Amino acid sequence: MPRRVVFLSGAGLSAESGIRTFRDSGGLWEEFNIMEVCSAEGFQKDRRKVLDFYDRRRADLADKRPNTAHAMIADLKKRFPDDIAVVTQNVDDLLERAGCPDVIHLHGTLRDLRCEECTTVWDIGYEGIAGKRCPACSSDRVRHNIVMFHEEAPGYQTLYDLIGETRGKLLVVIGTSGQVLDVGGMARYYGCSVLNNLHPEPMIDSHFTKVFNEAATSAAPKIAMLVEEYLTTGKLCEEKGTRR
Repeated sequence: MPRRVVFLSGAGLSAESGIRTFRDSGGLWEEFNIMEVCSAEGFQKDRRKVLDFYDRRRADLADKRPNTAHAMIADLKKRFPDDIAVVTQNVDDLLERAGCPDVIHLHGTLRDLRCEECTTVWDIGYEGIAGKRCPACSSDRVRHNIVMFHEEAPGYQTLYDLIGETRGKLLVVIGTSGQVLDVGGMARYYGCSVLNNLHPEPMIDSHFTKVFNEAATSAAPKIAMLVEEYLTTGKLCEEKGTRR
């Protein structure tokens, strides 16, 4: 059965769990030169600085907990497994810890390392990278499994395939600025599109059928109601640009 709903999430989904975003006030971009720690060029220039940065982010993730927005997505995915695709730009594991199966991570995950010799990917939990060797080939040339700026993102093809598969159906976008992915452009392919961001973004909001400018945890029950109604009755939301 073709899937009918795509959830696409960004940093705003996990912000209420205490995971710092990059762009908001007090975010990581104020503390770091982002191109030094999150780009292919920065990694080539100072490998240790980049690996240390991701070590700190991985350790910081250990005590974070899913919030009710993660739980809402996980609940819907478990109840309608064949109808919903869950895609995230986030590199945390909070959707999985909320019980959500089959999460598609467009940019990789903090918990994984990747071997630069044989490309094996494996989970190290919240540990540091020091002393780690590839379990397949024993190489010590290992790195974080995160897509950095100016690197290819293989997961994007999966997203584009999903858009083709679910065209005319329902798109739900939670907590993304639209600066990495053109979510406004994606919305035009759908019969109904729902956007949830904390603050209004007129250039993005205008493309969506329904917009909830509030915290993800506050919008979660409203989004769940819309998705469940559609999956049980087939009724799509209406009235372009409606805000709540």
